[in-house]
Amino acid sequence: QVPLVESGGGLVQPGGSLRLSCTISESINRYNAVGWYRQAPGKQRELVAMIFRTGPTHYADDVEGRSNIGYDDGENTVDLQMNSLKSDDRAVYYCEGREQNGVEHWGQGTQVTVAS
Repeated sequence: QVPLVESGGGLVQPGGSLRLSCTISESINRYNAVGWYRQAPGKQRELVAMIFRTGPTHYADDVEGRSNIGYDDGENTVDLQMNSLKSDDRAVYYCEGREQNGVEHWGQGTQVTVAS
């Protein structure tokens, strides 16, 4: 198992911003893609954003235009910047690293709470 550790969650007011980080213990190059997912109370886990090592990114419709996913090679992280946060963004956020053979590795999650 290659550990993935999420950080950066917390309490933020509506309209605020958070930067979530997924720290990878080995080289990010081990993974073809890294995704950020979230699971809100009473809902299934859903994809928020994904970035491929080759460059392409994908975003869920709800976060398109107010989120950005990218690599920070110096910190060995994949970061998710989320702006204009709203109550529907409240969830546990997980990062997932996907190897070429399809094997997935998940972190433990970080809680994001949006409340005034």
